[in-house]
Amino acid sequence: MSAKAISEQTGKELLYKHICTTAAVQNRFRYANVTAETDWERLVQDHPWLLTERLVVKPDQLIKRRGKLGLVGVNLDLKGVKEWLKTHLMKETMVGKAKGILKNFLIEPFVAHKQEEEFYVCIYATREGDYMLFHHEGGVDVGDVDSKALKLLVGVDEKISADTVKSQLLTHTPTDKKEMLSSFLVGLFNLYEDLYFTYLEINPLVVTKDGVYVLDMAAKIDATADYLCKAKWGDVEFPPPFGREAYPEEAYIADLDAKSGASLKLTLLNPRGRIWTMVAGGGASVVYSDTICDLGGVNELANYGEYSGAPSEQQTYDYAKTILSLMTREKHPDGKVLIIGGSIANFTNVAATFKGIVRAIKDYQNPLKEHEVTIFVRRGGPNYQEGLRVMGEIGKTTGIPIHVFGTETHMTAIVGMALGHRPIATEPCVAAHTANFLLNTSGGTITPASSRSASFSEVKTVAENSSAQKTCAGLPPAKSTTLFSNHTKAIVWGMQTRAVQGMLDFDYVCSRQEPSVAAMVYPFTGDHKQKFYWGHKEILLPVYKNMADAMKKHPEVDVLISFASLRSAYDSTIETMQHPQIRTIAIIAEGIPEALTRKIIRMAEEKGVTIIGPATVGGIKPGCFKIGNTGGMLDNILASKLYRPGSVAYVSRSGGMSNELNNIISRTTDGVYEGVAIGGDRYPGSVFMDHVLRYQDTPGVKMIVVLGEIGGNEEYKICKGIKEGRITKPVVCWCIGTCATLFSSEVQFGHAGACANQASETAVAKNKALEEAGAFVPKSFDELGDVIKSVYDNLVAKGVIVPAKEVPPPTVPMDYSWARELGLIRKPASFMTSICDERGQELIYAGMPITEVFKSEIGLGGTLGLLWFQRRLPRYACQFIEMCLMVTADHGPAVSGAHNTIVCARAGKDLISSLTSGLLTIGDRFGGALDAAAKQFSKAFDSGMLPMEFVNKMKKDGKLIMGIGHRVKSINNPDMRVQILKDFVKQHFPATQLLDYALEVEKITTSKKPAL
Repeated sequence: MSAKAISEQTGKELLYKHICTTAAVQNRFRYANVTAETDWERLVQDHPWLLTERLVVKPDQLIKRRGKLGLVGVNLDLKGVKEWLKTHLMKETMVGKAKGILKNFLIEPFVAHKQEEEFYVCIYATREGDYMLFHHEGGVDVGDVDSKALKLLVGVDEKISADTVKSQLLTHTPTDKKEMLSSFLVGLFNLYEDLYFTYLEINPLVVTKDGVYVLDMAAKIDATADYLCKAKWGDVEFPPPFGREAYPEEAYIADLDAKSGASLKLTLLNPRGRIWTMVAGGGASVVYSDTICDLGGVNELANYGEYSGAPSEQQTYDYAKTILSLMTREKHPDGKVLIIGGSIANFTNVAATFKGIVRAIKDYQNPLKEHEVTIFVRRGGPNYQEGLRVMGEIGKTTGIPIHVFGTETHMTAIVGMALGHRPIATEPCVAAHTANFLLNTSGGTITPASSRSASFSEVKTVAENSSAQKTCAGLPPAKSTTLFSNHTKAIVWGMQTRAVQGMLDFDYVCSRQEPSVAAMVYPFTGDHKQKFYWGHKEILLPVYKNMADAMKKHPEVDVLISFASLRSAYDSTIETMQHPQIRTIAIIAEGIPEALTRKIIRMAEEKGVTIIGPATVGGIKPGCFKIGNTGGMLDNILASKLYRPGSVAYVSRSGGMSNELNNIISRTTDGVYEGVAIGGDRYPGSVFMDHVLRYQDTPGVKMIVVLGEIGGNEEYKICKGIKEGRITKPVVCWCIGTCATLFSSEVQFGHAGACANQASETAVAKNKALEEAGAFVPKSFDELGDVIKSVYDNLVAKGVIVPAKEVPPPTVPMDYSWARELGLIRKPASFMTSICDERGQELIYAGMPITEVFKSEIGLGGTLGLLWFQRRLPRYACQFIEMCLMVTADHGPAVSGAHNTIVCARAGKDLISSLTSGLLTIGDRFGGALDAAAKQFSKAFDSGMLPMEFVNKMKKDGKLIMGIGHRVKSINNPDMRVQILKDFVKQHFPATQLLDYALEVEKITTSKKPAL
């Protein structure tokens, strides 16, 4: 999520540190934090003013209207504060529907003032800019400030001035306070902007002759701006809403999320609940929570969470084991259910993520059986058949009841089964693997003729095929009604080869004459060509380092698909809009700060550019064009009939749910005409109404589906459009997030924009308004498909839609890498090793995972044992290897190899050359004598020679016995390193025949000379 609430203490600390104003801000940094563990003596030492001033004490736990609730102690001395805290600290309290424990308090100096010295100020963000609200009366009884306060809208990229503040906000303010207030408000707004606040309220703001006092403050900051504001923010903590505890497991998952490119979220609602969820996708996770609550499970719903964005097997394992650990701590008399659900994935390898979940289930199989846990699984997407198979197998092998369903089952049907509201369906026979859709059965390799490029009932018009409308003089360029056609060309920003190949395969199966991707831009390499497949053939696409070069060489391009990271997406998008040929930009990145997104939106409006995203998978126009990974892999493209247009257009926030809509619409109608996922951020680049109006003006679209969600008010524009007659085509609409009104505390769902700040932004209110306006609104998401089918059948009955005969699509060969992933093919490896393997999720040494190497604490000797001897050595052998390394770690500068290295280095040679000269000196007479001695002694011992026979033979052959004849060391001056090793071996090794043999040779060779 982006906008996150911070504590009052954190907000004031940021204000006191960074505000720039001529107004005298009083009581800077004069606050003390109190918890149950507070050492009062230490607190008084750190804050001596506690003993000398009158005080105010209040809870700092994101509680609104504390004064009204009697939760503020005013004008007390320190003793009075302690007495007040006795009746409040660690006490359970009801605030609205939320019940929680008061555990964190703030003590501040009491400010004596008059009622007329209290003011109210609030700044909050909207799509068009930031509103500053000001009222000349503040305090506990301020009332409905939205209707009372004066408002000033500061547009995106606009600046605020003291004069503007005076003329528009301070009209009812006493003259003697205007100067001080205007300076403070300008400074406050600049602080709000610079530190990426999204909400900042001060009530009351007290202004006296001495200066400005910030008494009570509430604030939210844009957490996605951490990479921009870390130096100013420091380490910010985001407390949970009042009534919900901060669990260490939530912090653990948040930490995993921060370190991952994937999205991992977990919120504990009721740890004693019997209904647990593990859902893939931000939108899908909300839908499952809605359905559980619709079926009466709100009081038993234990958690909200989601995993998405292609997490690795290890990340999924860590996420799953956390949930399994939580749900197996307390038994429930009715047993427990775990719902592993999700929509149809666009690009996540379902089998790979399920492997992580399966590992966790194996680890927790006994607790799961002990707690009588039943698991229900529903999923679709790349390789989902294999994922469902392994999930079913683990149920059979462990004895845990696991019911598995695929895309043939409605997404939320498993909720009704889990809660006993519908019978558990017989698990259907699914295809063995994704390849059933993909293998080419025809012998030809030529691109087939077009199967169908028009909608079932489309009437061709000139306006439909024009890519842009004419621009009126003096007005910003008009946005296109038609964003994509079967001639659309795009540039892809980022080295996203898999996404590009998916687009080309889609183009091919849609019978496009040429690829939709003209080029790629990747600033981290030089200009080059990248190889891709076009059907059976291999083609080369240019990759440019510089965007300007790409635009210049491909003037036919009018779409840019940006896979830039959240840190570079803003700059690359602004650069893209400098090129007038670009009419549509899709921004895939999630986590772009809202302030930057609003700047992108403003520039796009000025230039007539349509923005899809941020935080989106993109969009698809069947038979014409798809953005990146939209629609998933080819098996889903073909199953959902996305290779040709239908009559139904949709717009959704969620990318994963857009793919689910593809599935629902293909099963209930003649298919999708166009679909767009606008993205889950609070301020998407284009809104529902932008696309609904395009669909209204597109003859091929006969009905419209909108999947809205909690948060924002864009759905009300659709209501207005229907009422005013601007929208005349049937609109089926459902807003997800209805469960939010049933929760006792605020829950931030997976999408940044999925949070209601007022009653009108709830999903329940929006669904009601849409139904009253004339949209077709189901009773729940479960019924969405039925309503879509009913509206479609009615249009067919009226003759508005005339279904056309289905034409089979061309087949596309499968990539080798994906076929191997599915286990369809095998190929001999060019190299094999039995020593280590780094192909899986973690490195393996001789069959031992690297995590186990560290857990077992086998040390360096044990690790070398795995690599050298390919087995785990006993402890004494590991110690011996480590001792050998220790005694040979450094010989000093006097030996030949070191000498040669030093000479080369002094001669100006580089490090590698100098080191090599020393290494090349190693031979039987220096350094290598140990190796040669080992060979000689081993050979003699193995051949059965007596030590004397060995010495005599070497003398007869005129060969030196390696390892003897040291210039310095002798029997009288032994080498302590050798002595240490000999003693260790004699003490710990079970047998020492070879050492004994060498010592006998030593006795013979030192009988005349003591040299060792």
